Amino acid sequence: MIRFLLRRFVTMAVTLLIISALVFFIIKLPPGDFLSNQIAELRAQGESASIAKAEFLIRQYGLDKPAWQQYLVWLGVMPGPNGFSGLMQGDWGWSFEYDKPVVEVIGDALWLTLLVNLAAVIFIHVVSIPIAIYSATRQYSFGDYLATFIGYIGLATPSFLLALILLYYMNRWFGVSIGGLYDAQYAGEPWTWDKIQSLLSHLLVPTVVIGLGGTAAMIRRMRANLLDELGKQYYVTAKAKGLEPTKALLKYPFRMSLNPFIADIGNLLPHLVSGSVLVSLVLSLPTVGPILLSALKSQDQFLAGFILMFVAVLTVVGMLVSDLLLAWLDPRIRMGGGR
Repeated sequence: MIRFLLRRFVTMAVTLLIISALVFFIIKLPPGDFLSNQIAELRAQGESASIAKAEFLIRQYGLDKPAWQQYLVWLGVMPGPNGFSGLMQGDWGWSFEYDKPVVEVIGDALWLTLLVNLAAVIFIHVVSIPIAIYSATRQYSFGDYLATFIGYIGLATPSFLLALILLYYMNRWFGVSIGGLYDAQYAGEPWTWDKIQSLLSHLLVPTVVIGLGGTAAMIRRMRANLLDELGKQYYVTAKAKGLEPTKALLKYPFRMSLNPFIADIGNLLPHLVSGSVLVSLVLSLPTVGPILLSALKSQDQFLAGFILMFVAVLTVVGMLVSDLLLAWLDPRIRMGGGR
């Protein structure tokens, strides 16, 4: 087990290194950057003081050097104007668009993103698993057809469209604004119990909107997996030997049908983060999705690069967690390569 973990950590480090190179150089592909474009605009307006500040930032962050040197300085493996100061040293860089360090721009948005998407993941599993079990064990019943119909509706409805519909009707019928993650008076205020209560009350709608598509998909997949397992001989034999039906269902077929979903953990959170950008824009959610979109449009390379690396870290850590859970859940899977 220790050897497996060490091997995986090395693989994860190499994977993140390759991803960091791809992220950095793809961001650099469009001609120019935020500061050079800003300098061109300021020169056209004749603002010499702002030009001096932009040129200082270019030298400060080594943006006048070749791209490969900028990349190594960004990682923190090559000394820049401030010595070794990059991602490996905990320096996430400077956001030129917001004119402040990336850590201050991200701020609460990072953990709020994790909170919203974690709530969506819990919603997906809590809602879809009981419905899928009911649907599979009562195949072709009215409940099965109803779950299938609701699943198709959930798959066919774009999340951003559902968010727009809820925004309109919640305001029209109840006079309630469901945008944001807390009431307007708490914006920029320190966290108190009242602000946390406001956050929890606003969390329901984004959770349902973001998690609806995943819930519908999981119901369909879980139902199909369960139906496949329920037809196998080990389940028929267990029932024939007198094992209580509910226990036989949960101990064997249900457990085996979870394998594809455990394996998808590595992709689930990054998919929710990237797939909820439009929902975040519609509902005015203070998450990293809108910040990433703005950073990519303005070529704010350090801000965009950090957010993309954050998503990459979620992916590789999620893959490791899914492998460990699969080995614990399914006795047919072993870490030792069959030994």
